[in-house]
Amino acid sequence: MSQPVQPPNQPQQPYGGQPVDGNPYAGGPGAPAPAAPSGNPYGEQPPAPTGAPYGQHPPAPTGNPFGNPQGQSAPFGGGAPFTPAPPARNNLALGVLVALGAAIVAGILYGVILGSIEREIGYAAVGVGFLVGFAAAKLGGANPVTIAAAAVFSVGGVYFGQLIGYAMVMADVAHVSFFEVFLDHFDTVTRVWKEEADFMRYLFLALGAIAAVGGAKKAG
Repeated sequence: MSQPVQPPNQPQQPYGGQPVDGNPYAGGPGAPAPAAPSGNPYGEQPPAPTGAPYGQHPPAPTGNPFGNPQGQSAPFGGGAPFTPAPPARNNLALGVLVALGAAIVAGILYGVILGSIEREIGYAAVGVGFLVGFAAAKLGGANPVTIAAAAVFSVGGVYFGQLIGYAMVMADVAHVSFFEVFLDHFDTVTRVWKEEADFMRYLFLALGAIAAVGGAKKAG
C-alpha cells in the first residue's frame, strides 16, 4: 500500500499572519493592525533655539559705527579733533611799529595830495588817522597803548603831510626840486607853516587823532 505524500510544511510568516494583498508584512486575519506612529519616528527633537546658535550677539550699535566709543572726537566721526586757538593779537611793540610806519606812508600820500591841489582837505586828514589806527589795532591788538600811539602818530602824520604839501608848493614857485626845498630849507618850510597856521589847520590835526581812535576800535 502506498501512503500519500504529505505536502511540505508551509513556511512560517515572520509576523504570524498571512500576507494581505501581497504585503508580506501585513498581519493575517485576526491580527491587530499596527498602531500609526504619533510622534517623530526618529525620536523627539529638542525645541528650536530662540537665540543665536553660537551664543548671544552683542547689542546692535545705536550710534555712529565709526565714532569713538569713549566720547572722544574721532577724525572721521564728524567733529574736529581739537579746536584751534585764535591767533593772539596783543603785541604792543608790533602795534606801535605798525602805527609809526602807517603814519609815515599816509603822511606822504596826504602831502602829495595837498601839494597837487594846493589846498587842504579835511577828509584826507581823517583818512590818515583812520588808516593808522586800523592798521595798528589789526596787527598789534586794540589795547590802550596801541590806540594812544596810533593817535599820536596820526597827528604827526597829518603834520608831516602838511609840511610836504608846503614844500611842494614852494618848490613849484621857486622852480627848484622838492628835495632841495624839503631837505636844505626845512626850517623855512616849518616857519611858513607856523605863520600861516589857523584854526582849521589845528582842527585837521585833531581830526586825525580822533579818526585813529575810531579806526582802532573798528579793527578790534
